[in-house]
Amino acid sequence: MASLGASPDDEVLEIGPGRGALTRHLVGSVRRLVLVELDNDLAAKWAEEYADRDDVVVVHGDVLATDLSAVLESPEKALVVGNIPYNITSPIIFKLLEPPRPKDVVLMVQSEVADRVAAQVGTKAYGALSVGVRSVARAKRLFGVGRGAFRPVPGVDSAILRITPEHPAPMDTGEEAALRVLVRASFQWRRKQLQKILRDHPDLRVPTDSLDRLAEITEIDLSARPETLSPQVFMRLSAALPRA
Repeated sequence: MASLGASPDDEVLEIGPGRGALTRHLVGSVRRLVLVELDNDLAAKWAEEYADRDDVVVVHGDVLATDLSAVLESPEKALVVGNIPYNITSPIIFKLLEPPRPKDVVLMVQSEVADRVAAQVGTKAYGALSVGVRSVARAKRLFGVGRGAFRPVPGVDSAILRITPEHPAPMDTGEEAALRVLVRASFQWRRKQLQKILRDHPDLRVPTDSLDRLAEITEIDLSARPETLSPQVFMRLSAALPRA
């Protein structure tokens, strides 16, 4: 709750309220609370319990299939919180980063995923997920949550991850799509040099005679490997690539 920093003026979206450990702290303490719950019984429970409250909205459905901009009054001002299913963590993160993006997102995720999102450039954990998130948002691993905090005890440790989208967005939708292609291709071949990836990857196919000019205008060393490039450098490289 403290990590979210929600105030009485905020609209909050909670993904998967479950048994309500966080929900009961949020109800009545924020201006509007939207609960998205997939489980039939739990969704019915929350709908019944808060039926007489105008400040609580229960959405029975899959967050990945829910139009969040339709259930939120002010999507770009909303706060998002949730203990999300670990098997679909990345899809949920990227769903939340679809425009219009919320003001702030605080999620409990598998510790390894939090490390990957917040990884330093050049480390083993740094990859496509790191760049994909941090090209449009700031990310910080707040603290770890040991597996012993849960019953039954899971097989992995957890962590609290904060993702704060950039407003205004640093790229338009076309630029974001082009960046995703570049980043995905680069980390598929992460052990190869950029010049080989750009020239030979089937999703890129940059003409050989264009590589020297590309290096010149971007001031990027194309003999480098993908894990050495920051999200901002990837954005600069993507912007310089010819569009199909």
